Amino acid sequence: MIIQPGIAKANMGVSREDVTFEDHPLNPSPDSRWNTYFKDNEVLLQIDKDVRRLCPDISFFQRATEYPCLLILDPQNEFETLRKRVEQTTLKSQTVARSRSGVTNMSSPHKNSAPSSLNEYEVLPNGCEAHWEVVERILFIYAKLNPGIAYVQGMNEIVGPLYYTFATDPNSEWKEHAEADTFFCFTNLMAEIRDNFIKSLDDSQCGITYKMEKVYSTLKDKDMELYLKLQEQNIKPQFFAFRWLTLLLSQEFLLPDVIRIWDSLFADDNRFDFLLLVCCAMLVLIREQLLEGDFTINMRLLQDYPITDVCQILQKAKELQDSK
Repeated sequence: MIIQPGIAKANMGVSREDVTFEDHPLNPSPDSRWNTYFKDNEVLLQIDKDVRRLCPDISFFQRATEYPCLLILDPQNEFETLRKRVEQTTLKSQTVARSRSGVTNMSSPHKNSAPSSLNEYEVLPNGCEAHWEVVERILFIYAKLNPGIAYVQGMNEIVGPLYYTFATDPNSEWKEHAEADTFFCFTNLMAEIRDNFIKSLDDSQCGITYKMEKVYSTLKDKDMELYLKLQEQNIKPQFFAFRWLTLLLSQEFLLPDVIRIWDSLFADDNRFDFLLLVCCAMLVLIREQLLEGDFTINMRLLQDYPITDVCQILQKAKELQDSK
């Protein structure tokens, strides 16, 4: 899945052949492994850019993992790490960015005033892997195994808390398998929320637009005055609830608080119905500020949520649930 075409495993005793008569880097055939390799680089560049800045408020993802993938790091195998592949690809091509809407934006890295993601953090020495590199491998293999959805920006925010939870387990025997456990749980979680990341399903009953409208319909039932105020100011749920729902609130709170919220979400049989109630509770808890504020103030409140006590939010969501 992740090694360059033509590189054989050293322990198989097969010599390396980067180029064959049937397949080579200039082969335009859709069945060409080289052609697939170069297309995969576009996805990998976006994943790399996103995982390098994962949870910037903590240093965990920049630190070296105790359990790197030794098979890939073994110099005798001549395998190319994803980090090395990105470095080489960045030197040879333009920067590729795929937005949530599926639009691919291309820009030369030399014209970008922002610092290159390759230079944001100090690269660890050979033989070491940072935690973000493990997350990068999980997302890349997921994209390869699920070409229908591949990788969409935001998936990194979903896999981050999962990996952190497994990789910080006090039991070293379990912590050793954090990468595999994270991949398993991420794949299962994405099976439940993947429709949020598929644009063609946005307006269907399983799409993100329907879920955002469900937040407002729930608010209408629970707090008509606040609902009418937001309607009057033309504050649409797309302005804030899109991020809340798609990323399971992982961008609204610090990582320990996100994990606390996810504990409640995943423990509920109707976990994503409960997520709608949590979002509704977040609105109700700042109702006084929203009722007093104008459009600009309220947008700022909703896009930079002011309450940090997630237990208070979960308690309010439970009250709303019980009041049905």
